[in-house]
Amino acid sequence: MAESKFLYGLSKFELDGQTLGYIEKDSFDWGGKDAESVDVEAEQVPGQPVLVLIQKNGTVEPTFNLIQLDAENIAAVMGGSVTDGKWSAPTGLVQVSGAAKITTASGHTIEMPNVTLASSFSGKLALSEVTKIKVSLKVMQPTDGSSPLLIDGLAGSTSSSNSTATNTGD
Repeated sequence: MAESKFLYGLSKFELDGQTLGYIEKDSFDWGGKDAESVDVEAEQVPGQPVLVLIQKNGTVEPTFNLIQLDAENIAAVMGGSVTDGKWSAPTGLVQVSGAAKITTASGHTIEMPNVTLASSFSGKLALSEVTKIKVSLKVMQPTDGSSPLLIDGLAGSTSSSNSTATNTGD
């Protein structure tokens, strides 16, 4: 059962239905860009805007470190091929994209139906830490026009909202 007003803990990350391995503790970050707006000010009203024009919604651009590096996990986030348990890097430019799904410890499901990944090896090859793949997701608008980000398990949380939202994109 979801704790409807709290969203926490990454339990499982899937890309196109494939469960990726371990993700480094405390490495998942929502990232993204803040919403952009322009304040309209009037000479007659000092100190506060008389109108705020929204230019862009905020974005979500999650990043995390994948630390369970079997050949299938590496190919899933970096492209390339797997033969007999051996990963071979792509020989040309590869764009890895698909649908991402996160299951949380709080019982929620987060879906991003259309993401593009940018991934690279990072960390150290040492006895004090493991090599990892830094994965950055770009959340894109799905081609069918549906929502780019869905969070399930938030039942009851909309009843306490005091905000007014106007969709100017439809």
